Amino acid sequence: MHSRSMKNPSEYYSQQYNARAAIPDHPYIFTRWAKDSAHVRRTTAALFDLAYGESSGERLDFFPTNRSGAPLLVFIHGGWWRSLDKSDFSFVAPGYVNAGYNVALTNYTLAPAASLDEIVRQQLRALAWLYRHAEQYDFDPERIVVAGHSAGGHLTAMMLAAVWPAWEKDLPSDLVKGGVTMSGLFELESVRHVDFVKADLKLTEQDVAPLSPAWMPQAHNAPFITAVGGLESDEFRRQSKLLSDNWSANHRADIALPGINHMTICDAFATPGNPLFEATLALLADVEKSAVKRRD
Repeated sequence: MHSRSMKNPSEYYSQQYNARAAIPDHPYIFTRWAKDSAHVRRTTAALFDLAYGESSGERLDFFPTNRSGAPLLVFIHGGWWRSLDKSDFSFVAPGYVNAGYNVALTNYTLAPAASLDEIVRQQLRALAWLYRHAEQYDFDPERIVVAGHSAGGHLTAMMLAAVWPAWEKDLPSDLVKGGVTMSGLFELESVRHVDFVKADLKLTEQDVAPLSPAWMPQAHNAPFITAVGGLESDEFRRQSKLLSDNWSANHRADIALPGINHMTICDAFATPGNPLFEATLALLADVEKSAVKRRD
């Protein structure tokens, strides 16, 4: 459905994208995430608030695994680019750490204090910083996979579209070796009409194209998977299909998640045995194998 064919695109898109309104128990989910994440931070070895840039929002948490030189999974949180914090999502780390993978959770300056363009640039800085500090934190810079939820899914796709050597000359074109997008937003023309984020995002017509990864080529042939909860709106499904269709050469799978909503998809991602968790592990394992082959 396109805004030109609708009498009231704002009403349609605002309803389609209002995930919290569609999930009556969302306050309990947020509370559970906060409690579980606080427990993880108390009981798991990690380095918190590492500065990857100069602003206070440019911080990340690093959860090391006990396997030397293992791959790195980077998780970018959602919240419409304007809410939530990496500390709300510490609970996603243990499953992957226990499976032998390092995990980094990135923050960014929230809108409206930062524009969407600046938030993207901060994530570019975060990935470049991690790549350059791989030896210090004992992970393999040749095996970085990025995952993100909702607005973080958008940022994940922007990392897959990034032309890294144009950002910094010392960076490889294939800095990101794989991606996982969960309930992501990949074209922002529809988002521009969403009433409840207009004031914070301030998106103009001119902003849309350079911030819509579905309308860009994938910069490198990194494999990626998509996932949308079975209980999510048509628009969230359309967004993921748009990305997977336009980047079909490297789209590995769309993970079916019946009974899952826009928030519990994060629980699916964090839970060993869940199809989304297992698909992410398989992607990490394949990235690891392909890196070994390139070196042999």
